[in-house]
Amino acid sequence: MSPAGSSDSGGGRRDSVRQRVAAELRAALVGGELAPGQVYSAPALAARFDSSATPVREAMLDLARDGMVEVVPNTGFRVTEVTRAELDNLAEVRLLLEAPVMGDIAEFRSDDDATRIRSLRPLVEAMKRAEEANDMVAYLTADTEFHTAFLAIHGNPELVQIVRRARERSRLHNLVPLAEAGQLTASTLEHEQMIEAALDGDRERMQKIVARHIGHVRGEWAKA
Repeated sequence: MSPAGSSDSGGGRRDSVRQRVAAELRAALVGGELAPGQVYSAPALAARFDSSATPVREAMLDLARDGMVEVVPNTGFRVTEVTRAELDNLAEVRLLLEAPVMGDIAEFRSDDDATRIRSLRPLVEAMKRAEEANDMVAYLTADTEFHTAFLAIHGNPELVQIVRRARERSRLHNLVPLAEAGQLTASTLEHEQMIEAALDGDRERMQKIVARHIGHVRGEWAKA
């Protein structure tokens, strides 16, 4: 092979390591192993996750773009703290954006939209499996993919990105407590209810489900 081929192979290995480290870091964040407000250096995290500092730094920069950590110059990365007031703000943003958009999707869906909506059912099954396995990272991955794919049916990619970031920030520190409180099963069920409301073309029911679902962000039931 040419040198270019070798370079591609090396790049593939680096990408693989970066993806592994990113998944492990996300798991540590969601599971609370990396504490909110604490600062971690790339070398320390590299030792912890059996990696070199470079893929750790790259993975942490990806997480910083998602708002899960903050860059501390010349030091490392601070795990983002989400206050109750910030959770309230994030919940309000999501409610203002998601409820009417999901209502629109239900009310005005086409046959093609219905096919896309039905294709989301495997993600609900993935959430159920993740819940049974107590795999919060897998749950968060399926949950995020479900909501972003559902919202994408509306056709506004900017809205999808705004909601995705808000969801990741609000889910970061409350997913484990939600599971411990026994509310994760109810949250999963609401995904199935969203699919059925959309297929039934029921705007009002959809908006009530979405409002209740967003209420879990604060660890309580929203009043719809």
